[in-house]
Amino acid sequence: MNSLLRGLLVASWLSAFGLLSASCLAAAPILVDTAWLAEHADDPKIVLIDMTLDPFQYRRFHLPGAQYLPPPALTSKDKFGIKRRISDRQLHTLLGRLGITADTHVVIYDDMGGLEAGRLLWELERIGHERASVLNGGLVKWIREERPIAHDVPPQRRAHYRPGAGGRFNEIDLAGILAARDDPSVILLDVRTPEEYVGKPTEQRSGHIPGARLWPWDQAVDFERAFILKDAESIMHSLRQVGVAGRDAKVVLYCRTGHRSAHTYLALRYLGFEQVQMYPASIVEYAKERPTELRRGPAP
Repeated sequence: MNSLLRGLLVASWLSAFGLLSASCLAAAPILVDTAWLAEHADDPKIVLIDMTLDPFQYRRFHLPGAQYLPPPALTSKDKFGIKRRISDRQLHTLLGRLGITADTHVVIYDDMGGLEAGRLLWELERIGHERASVLNGGLVKWIREERPIAHDVPPQRRAHYRPGAGGRFNEIDLAGILAARDDPSVILLDVRTPEEYVGKPTEQRSGHIPGARLWPWDQAVDFERAFILKDAESIMHSLRQVGVAGRDAKVVLYCRTGHRSAHTYLALRYLGFEQVQMYPASIVEYAKERPTELRRGPAP
């Protein structure tokens, strides 16, 4: 194979993972801290999004200027009861209602260490939005530091969201999971609890996808320190224990409904992983399909 052809093939493969597209390169840090946000609170290019699960909590208090996005707004159930992401068109409309344009720096927070915020980050990177960050520690850390809060709901700054070209190749479907399951170059991570991973003998369809390694999502969160993400080296050390040796690994994530795996997506992107994909329908879809194999027990 001559060098030109080899170069074209490599470039094609890299592009498939969103590494060469300028629209996929992060133009903003994945995580920002509370001090940074306080300093940039008056930046008109920032739209702050509150994704606390309880809408009544948002009405009681929230970060000044934050718009509210209920986490369920990003998904809908199909006729089989499987959670699916909303369409790109619906997402664009939703972003516009929140006053977000293609050049907005979206800063997202919740009260669960990024468990809800990670889903919007995943969506924004999927459609190629260049400036998206999650507030490390979110509402919990902000309150603990006794920073100002607001009680009034700010007016919505409606906009028309026009997506850019391209996006990060960060989504995988059932067919992709079946292929990844048998691909030794891909690391499949199950980020549910050990009990879910092992499965229950009394349940006909329980356990994990064959080959998947267990790495519970909450191993990335420091709950004692205001729900911030643990430092990068601590998370990497934990990942190395299950065979994720470096940031160049190809990693595919799943949980039960794509909720917890969105947080792990956030954690891996914070660490600098580029080749990370999420299976949004996760084990709910996989277990409904026959004859997809489920494995019980602690071994991959």
